[in-house]
Amino acid sequence: MLFGAHVSIAQGIANAPINAHKIGCEVFQMFTRSPQGGQTTITDKNIQEFLGNCQKYKFTDYYVHAPYYINLASIKKRTFFGSISAIRKELDLGSEIKAKYVMFHPGSAKDVSEKKGIKMVIDGIKRILESYNGSSELLIENSAGAGNVVGDKFEEIAEIIQGVNHPKLTGVCLDTAHSFESGYDWRNKQAVDQTLN
Repeated sequence: MLFGAHVSIAQGIANAPINAHKIGCEVFQMFTRSPQGGQTTITDKNIQEFLGNCQKYKFTDYYVHAPYYINLASIKKRTFFGSISAIRKELDLGSEIKAKYVMFHPGSAKDVSEKKGIKMVIDGIKRILESYNGSSELLIENSAGAGNVVGDKFEEIAEIIQGVNHPKLTGVCLDTAHSFESGYDWRNKQAVDQTLN
């Protein structure tokens, strides 16, 4: 088992591997911008410093988390297409910084049916991956079961992955806290086996 954490990029992404090293991580996850949104202002110099620090502290596995405002199930065009653009930018940047994966929460189908929301997410991911040939791969992170979120049930995530059917959408980031809120039990071995089955 590897020890990892979500680390701060305060004062720039180059600090992420330094902060991860300080707390003894073997892998780390980071945002490249404020989790609530905003623009990334990462220069080539920032990228080289980041890669240098990863090499210095021997990090080969690290991941990018897309901003929290992502919603591929939104009927608001600005939100839907903004989410597509944001995730694609994270994938492109992830490839530049040699991040293995970029993960995101699909969003909330608050204005449409669950079925329609899933279809919208599938369409959005297909648009994101259209003509993408970078090295970073895309992961869906399961959501916490509150409201009409998409991706709080394992079956929904499976439907999305099968519907997209793209080699760069490679799997799932399983957040056990989020899944526990959605009714999946992790409290003992029997519960873990049942949940994974």
